Amino acid sequence: MIQKDAVEIRQSIIDACLWMNNSGLNQGTSGNISIRVAEGVLITPSSLPYEDMRPEDMMLLPGDGLSGESIGQHRPSSEWKFHADIYKRRDDINAVVHTHSTYATALSMLRRDIPSVHYMIGIFGGNSVRCADYAHYGSQELSDNALVALQDRTGCLLGTHGAIACGVDLKQALWRAGELEALCQQYHLACLLGEPHVLTAKQIEEVRQRMETGYGVWPKD
Repeated sequence: MIQKDAVEIRQSIIDACLWMNNSGLNQGTSGNISIRVAEGVLITPSSLPYEDMRPEDMMLLPGDGLSGESIGQHRPSSEWKFHADIYKRRDDINAVVHTHSTYATALSMLRRDIPSVHYMIGIFGGNSVRCADYAHYGSQELSDNALVALQDRTGCLLGTHGAIACGVDLKQALWRAGELEALCQQYHLACLLGEPHVLTAKQIEEVRQRMETGYGVWPKD
């Protein structure tokens, strides 16, 4: 359910940004977060330190978010295009988290998809997490590449850049961002030891069916 823009929603974005940096999932102001609201898209401002953010600093991209207009005291994140494009394409997504987390970014430098080396790959909607082709930050090409990698998925790597995780709400998107970074670290370590085994499509589908019935995987209050 999409909620109306409110101070509490804006504060939840700030809290999420602070949590990302405190947990090591992100550093500086390199990441960005958005939430779909009734009035449009709320997104973090560009280059403002998270610890200095206040609810009124969040930027609103009205309507579908793609008009190029913004409401607020700052400039919206330079990555606003892919946030808005994701919402336009995907009715099932209401929150987007973008990070430059260490292991996800390292794998993105190799332009490497993450195969189904662990069953938690299933939380992203398929038997892999794709890596999008590289494009300059803030560009329409980057947004287009991200949409390709996110087809039927709720997370992806951005080539030589970082990662995107999506959810029905901010809590789920943050959870997926953390799980994606953990998977990237595990994959990296496994590759150092040898060639990781890859689960079959049937095995991943069985896991996904269990997840859809709430089999101890989805984040709970």
